[in-house]
Order: sequence, then structure tokens, then C-alpha cells
Amino acid sequence: QVQLVESGGGLVQPVGSLRLSCQPSFNVLPFLLIGWYRQTPGRERAMVATMDLDGSLNYAASVKDRFTFSRDNVKNTIYLQMNNLNPEDTAVYYCRALSRGKGWSTNNYWGQGTQVTVSS
Repeated sequence: QVQLVESGGGLVQPVGSLRLSCQPSFNVLPFLLIGWYRQTPGRERAMVATMDLDGSLNYAASVKDRFTFSRDNVKNTIYLQMNNLNPEDTAVYYCRALSRGKGWSTNNYWGQGTQVTVSS
């Protein structure tokens, strides 16, 4: 079965950095969209950084210039480099992949999530 496996979360102090990794069980290149989302208790899951099929990157305004999406095609892995972290970045971070299904349908895949906690 298709899986997305995240890693790299943890506890970090304010202004610190973390790098999250996600390794899909298939090649990332055919995905319609792949990227990172985050969620805190009681809030909806929100987009953080994504790449669509044409390679264009999209970032949430709150992370622009602090977070960087990247991919390693050889390792079949995507990354989220998070710099200058602040407590508002505390959340469970999820890897997401969207692939084309039959007809107009799509297949949506989520990783299990990795906790990021930013605290003094």
C-alpha cells in the first residue's frame, strides 16, 4: 500500500531550526501535488508548503522566507527546512501527496504526522 513516512520532528527552542523529511513509497515526480501541512488541536489542517505538477512552489504567508521546500529525486524524499522557528509553529506536521485517479478523481495520501514543538 502507498505510504508517506515523515521524520524529523522534535522539541526546539525559539529561533531554532528543524528539517522534516518525507519518503513516499513511490516516486514523487508524477504527483499532482506534494507537500507539507500542519495542524494543532481544535484547528483545521492548513497548508504550509507545496509543490504542484509544474514544479511551482506555494508557501503559507506565515512561513514565507523561513521555511523551504525541497526534494531529492534520487533518494525519493521531500524535505521541509524550517528556520527561525517560533512558538506559533508548534503543530503536528503532515506530508501529503495527491495523485491522479480514474477520470476526474484524485487519490489523496497523508503521512502519520510528526510533532514539532517550539518552546523556551
